[in-house]
Amino acid sequence: MTNIAADSIIGTSSDSRPVRGRLAPSPTGFMHLGNAWSFLLCWLAVRSKGGTLVLRMEDIDPDRSRTEFADGIMRDLEWLGLDWDEGPDVGGPYGPYVQSERYGRYEEVLAMLEEQGHVYPCFCTRKELRALASAPHAEDYGAAYPGICLNLSAAERRERMEQGRKAALRLHCGDHFIGFHDVLRGDVCLTWEECGGDFAVRRSDGVFAYQLAVVIDDADQHITQIVRGDDILHCTPRQVLVYRLLGKPVPTYAHVPLVFDHEGERLAKRHRHFELCMLREAGIRPEAVVGYLACRAGLQPEPAPARPEVFRSRFRLEDIPLARVELEPDILDIMSRL
Repeated sequence: MTNIAADSIIGTSSDSRPVRGRLAPSPTGFMHLGNAWSFLLCWLAVRSKGGTLVLRMEDIDPDRSRTEFADGIMRDLEWLGLDWDEGPDVGGPYGPYVQSERYGRYEEVLAMLEEQGHVYPCFCTRKELRALASAPHAEDYGAAYPGICLNLSAAERRERMEQGRKAALRLHCGDHFIGFHDVLRGDVCLTWEECGGDFAVRRSDGVFAYQLAVVIDDADQHITQIVRGDDILHCTPRQVLVYRLLGKPVPTYAHVPLVFDHEGERLAKRHRHFELCMLREAGIRPEAVVGYLACRAGLQPEPAPARPEVFRSRFRLEDIPLARVELEPDILDIMSRL
């Protein structure tokens, strides 16, 4: 198995290429205020630099993705005043802009990684991995995959296949540190174990993993700047590694704080908290949503109605507050009065 030298996968803090950013929602639910927050900051980060904005639908999860959610997301983005230059509806030079239409490309890259010896078959079931996580010796591995299938012999792999066990494919790195530069957090360096260890690039049911697909898409679509929630921060070194294996330049990253409700629960699609379609139906205006979020981003001193374009000239990505955004108990009343 090939190891990658640590210094060859360290991200850089500058990028001289023209700014190309992306809005990359997953159509597994409708947009909520937390999505609006990160998308607004991403939009401003691109527009403030006169860059190009790509809309990409990340519908790689076949069990949860729905066309009605994709349609709803585009409707909500337009309602907020967040436009894009390339995407599923308008096309562009680097399409398709829907992940489910890019499976052939993922197969091509995965075959290359296999040929180069960077991936290996893993026959561990979810049940077995859960048992490992709860075993008395689990602290030896932490949350990382312990490499059970890494060094299986050809005969052992054949035996498992003859038993009818389907294999996922995992990408191996080794015991290296992986670093990248974040605009908001400076240099970030994690061990491979802290990143979760060898991760799946294709599940045993044949579904491609997000960690692989997102890098292929961003590289193919020449994305130079990625603004997203800090819940993805720990996954970024994995993606930096894939960039280096593909011989592609690493984009600039900015991981922004997340949005929580007044009880300290992170907004998520599965909870249906503060969906934009529900706010719209309640009579709340898009200017109220943008104005409130702009205030929380330090772009104006008080919540006041605003459209995204008024902040373009004075927006600086590095000035975004690092503290998480906690919504007031009466947030809906606050926005309904704007």
